[in-house]
Amino acid sequence: MYLYNLTLQRPTGIVCAVHGNLSGSKQQEIAVSRGRIIDILKPDPNTGKVHTLLSVEVFGVIRTLQAFRLTGSSKDFLVVGSDSGRIVILEYNLQKNILEKVHQETFGKSGCRRIVPGQTITCDPKGRAVMIGALEKQKLVYIFNRDAQARLTISSPLEAHKANTYLFAMCGVDVGFENPMFACLEIDYEEADNDTTGQTAKDTRQQLTYYELDLGLNHVVRKYSEPLEEFGNILITVPGGNDGPSGLLVCSENFLTYKNLGDQPDVRIPIPRRRNDLDDPDRGLIFVCSATHKTRSMFFFLLQTEQGDIFKVTLEVDQDMVTELKMKYFDTVPLASSLCVLKTGFLFVASEFGNHYLYQIAHLGENDDEPEFSSSMPLEEGETFFFAPRSLRNLVLVDELDSMSPITACQITDLTNEDTPQIYAACGRGPRSTFRILRHGLEISEMAVSELPGSPNAVWTVRKHADDEFDAYIIVSFVNATLVLSIGETVEEVTDSGFLGTTPTLACALIGEDALIQVYPEGIRHIRADHRVNEWRSPGKRHITCCAVNARQVCIALHGGGELVYFELDPTGQLNEYTERRAMSADVVSMALASVAVDEQRAKFLAVGLSDNTVRVISLDPTDCLAPVSMQALPACPESLCIVQQLAGSGLFLNVGLQNGVLLRTLLDSVTGDLSDTRTRYLGTQAVRLFRVAVQGGQAVLAMSSRAWLSYVFQSRFHLTPLSYEALDHAAGFASEQCPEGVVAIAGNTLRILALEKLGAVFNQQATPLRFTPRKFVIHQPSCNIFLIETDQNTFTQESKTVRKQQMAEEMVEAASERERETAAEIAAAFLQENLPEDVFGAPKAGPGMWASIVRIMNPLDGSTINKIELEQNEAAFSLTFVKFANRPGEQYLLIGTAKNLRLVPHSCAAGYVYVYRVPPTGDRIDFIHRTEVEDVPQAMCEFRGKVLIGVGRLLRLYDMGKKKLLRKCENRHITHRIVTIQSMGSRVYLTDVIDSMLFIKYKAPENQLVIFADDPHQRFITASCLLDYNTAALADKFGNLSVVRVPQEISDEVEDDPTGNKALWDRGWCNGASQKSDVECVFHIGDVALTLQRSTLIPGGSESLVYTTISGAIGALAPIQSHEDFEFFQHLEMHMRQEMPTLCGRDHAAYRSYFFPVKSVIDGDLCEAFNSLDSAKQKSIAEELERLPTEVSKKLEDIRTHYAF
Repeated sequence: MYLYNLTLQRPTGIVCAVHGNLSGSKQQEIAVSRGRIIDILKPDPNTGKVHTLLSVEVFGVIRTLQAFRLTGSSKDFLVVGSDSGRIVILEYNLQKNILEKVHQETFGKSGCRRIVPGQTITCDPKGRAVMIGALEKQKLVYIFNRDAQARLTISSPLEAHKANTYLFAMCGVDVGFENPMFACLEIDYEEADNDTTGQTAKDTRQQLTYYELDLGLNHVVRKYSEPLEEFGNILITVPGGNDGPSGLLVCSENFLTYKNLGDQPDVRIPIPRRRNDLDDPDRGLIFVCSATHKTRSMFFFLLQTEQGDIFKVTLEVDQDMVTELKMKYFDTVPLASSLCVLKTGFLFVASEFGNHYLYQIAHLGENDDEPEFSSSMPLEEGETFFFAPRSLRNLVLVDELDSMSPITACQITDLTNEDTPQIYAACGRGPRSTFRILRHGLEISEMAVSELPGSPNAVWTVRKHADDEFDAYIIVSFVNATLVLSIGETVEEVTDSGFLGTTPTLACALIGEDALIQVYPEGIRHIRADHRVNEWRSPGKRHITCCAVNARQVCIALHGGGELVYFELDPTGQLNEYTERRAMSADVVSMALASVAVDEQRAKFLAVGLSDNTVRVISLDPTDCLAPVSMQALPACPESLCIVQQLAGSGLFLNVGLQNGVLLRTLLDSVTGDLSDTRTRYLGTQAVRLFRVAVQGGQAVLAMSSRAWLSYVFQSRFHLTPLSYEALDHAAGFASEQCPEGVVAIAGNTLRILALEKLGAVFNQQATPLRFTPRKFVIHQPSCNIFLIETDQNTFTQESKTVRKQQMAEEMVEAASERERETAAEIAAAFLQENLPEDVFGAPKAGPGMWASIVRIMNPLDGSTINKIELEQNEAAFSLTFVKFANRPGEQYLLIGTAKNLRLVPHSCAAGYVYVYRVPPTGDRIDFIHRTEVEDVPQAMCEFRGKVLIGVGRLLRLYDMGKKKLLRKCENRHITHRIVTIQSMGSRVYLTDVIDSMLFIKYKAPENQLVIFADDPHQRFITASCLLDYNTAALADKFGNLSVVRVPQEISDEVEDDPTGNKALWDRGWCNGASQKSDVECVFHIGDVALTLQRSTLIPGGSESLVYTTISGAIGALAPIQSHEDFEFFQHLEMHMRQEMPTLCGRDHAAYRSYFFPVKSVIDGDLCEAFNSLDSAKQKSIAEELERLPTEVSKKLEDIRTHYAF
């Protein structure tokens, strides 16, 4: 078995984000790490939309990112801490749109190890040095400098190690241009290790340690260390030198402290708490992330607590001494892993889970009525400040980036009968969870829709002058008329444009600098800027059947005989007919001209589609005008043609839309006119019509069949993506002030202006908010409704929350004196009415061991909730399945497994329950039948031969339906740890253990026994499994590996031929294992924890693949490679790519894909597809080694992707 790994959607969760002038321009960019991918994002300062400039796979684990700038430079570099055992410095090249590796220095072993640096990185604020630290012991300092050519250089590492020391946080201290200094939060565990009583560990205090880099001696010294009162988790640099007082802010539990060397006393302020918070008042509060904003005249900090509240922190300075810390509630946003404040006034929030946000900072919160807290305000010991959370006041949301992290459950099916399957995914955590429906397609924004008088058949847009930025007219053609609409503040009909309105239009365009041209069946109308009109009439009764127009050329085909007539614009702006005409061998059905290139007089070639199923390329060069150059036979009649230049330096592409719904893309040589490298894609059931539009300043093709598709280039890669919109009839590019790159289209009798959103996205998402973390869901096939369970720990149910609020309100009134009783009652009433949305403000923490669960029935078409059942407080639902019991024919039941008073560490629960509900065929409700108590958590369930298999902790049981409860029929007690998943096929059961991988079990009906006959010899910490066939299963583990295990055929046959089953029962293996072992067919490390696996077909008419979804929101597929020859080709390509394209973080690719087990029989498609982004010389070199052309390699890569996915 050979598999090919395809990434369908890259990870969407963000691990960390930094910002800076990465491109060297005046605008700032944001660099984000998505675990194994680095993205460069650019917020548009005018629209506020976030655009992805670059997304690059590093084939390693990015642990941290930091931006730094050399003194006097205008450009920021990125320093990357990864699992490669190397420090890597990257530079963003805006012209090539790539990240270039400037330096790579090895310092240790690869892998995420405790004592190998890479976990934390901090830079000197002046960009002179960087410190990179490990979790324990090791810290290294590198010095940055410039060589004679002003290029960045890096020194040998200087050690700052200290044994028996854990590192919590580090930062660079801003000391101006004195010796660079770094501060670290550390804890020394040597004494605690030697103390057997454990008392020393309790008494050990965290240390704040300063390390100084002596630039003169080229040495790092441990300058100063002091113990901290509370445990700290974040260090924040305070601007120094001429910008501020220098020093540090230490974020610790319940307190924020300012510290500095010298005579500066510590300045402390408690972290304010929410007034009337439902959280436990004794629970500590910490800051989780921060952002610093500095200008020439001032600086401030934005700090976010673990509840999502952002506080603005400022310092009062008197003669370089900080006298006061001031803190003011700013706003509340979703909990973030990183915050970035840009100079353009944007705040980027990289959310921990759920969508990411870009806010505009509208106010700095200086002139509002929000109370400001100060370290100088007197407080009793243990007291703190209180504030009231509110909706956004200082921030304005301007953009939202979709994130599906984590995908906890997923199914791929076509519930809406759209031909293409949809992906139904349960995503997120806590109150920010969503249920999403993913459809393959680009998201479309509808800017305007207006009805037209009749049914139009074509639409165009034209500008008045070649230098105009926006279009001036929309021309709509009907069967017997033409409508001209002027584009301004509103779209209005005009009659003085010079266009002939009493005839249909075949084509129109801006020709020359400022003239317009209209081609209609009886002739050509040339409209000059001064409204002079030149007409060319078609000879006799021969009308024009089709035409092609660009800025300097017009070519038409006359009816009968397919005669071509060619016109070209002369230097005076006159349209001249070429003296000769060319008669084609068949009727002309379609034509296309390329755009005239800059500094060119004309387009060299004309493409003509004929009714004899051929497309011909004809020269327009004056030396051999209208002479045929090349020809290509087609499988069907060409309905439409379009010539575009999409990739710089790659020549022209001729797109051919056929009447059978197929799109062909062929490379047209811009010198010889030869056609080569044809790519084919089936688009729909109707004939394909093609239209040229503008996307990101380049040319793209809009193809319309039974569905509209867009062929465009994004980040140097071709994309052919359907539009998530209804079918369109005709379209043209559209540019206006409100919509610089849009599309004007007609559908039926309506005119629509559309904007293309989120280019590069594979899926269009429809999200429905959920209340708790979704765990699992099943689809009720008769009604297509979705049954979903949501469960959260440390959470109140709605009923418990209401009771708690009522109790607090009563306490408020009781605590008030007689005089204040009335006011307190009003405050209590307002508190009871207050209902802050939990998806923004977070859910109150109920305490450990407090669980809340909901069973929800959803309609997948609109995402509406049909019905929901809330379980009692402390009862958590973990599994569900549909069962048709053999002793209850004609009825379907829903079984839900729950646990009461579950504690995770150490594992314990009061009881487990299996609820049985009857489900009617309508699927809109569930009727409770009975509840069965079990000893442990029922984690997995599966229907099996008219009964149900339930994994109760480490016990596998077979139950049948009873009148008052489920009846236990059979049991196996030989599973070692905890059952994760159960699946069945025939008489076999496939069970996965949380540690011990997969067990293959045979059910012996006569003896009513479940016998383990085979297991996996390797330990795998299973998160998901999927059956591939009777002997084969795919597994995903919590370390990011995908494996395929198979029971050998001879063992399978032996088990099937053993009618008694005694051989398997008594023939025990070593160490209490099974008598037989499965073989490992495939292993591959995806670098992410896969939570779901499913066999599925992703495209209509495509082949099945194994689709996985991950904890970081990625979606991928393992596609089977059909032949050994193909596998060898991809294997050799992968080998050459490893040599020609070293990874950005310095990790060895083969070692990365073999992180825990050696990679076996799986090709890394992500690496192979990077072939298309190599420069042409390297492509040619690799292709020669493979004895193929570069175009053949590219075609092979495209074919395997389009065969299985998109």
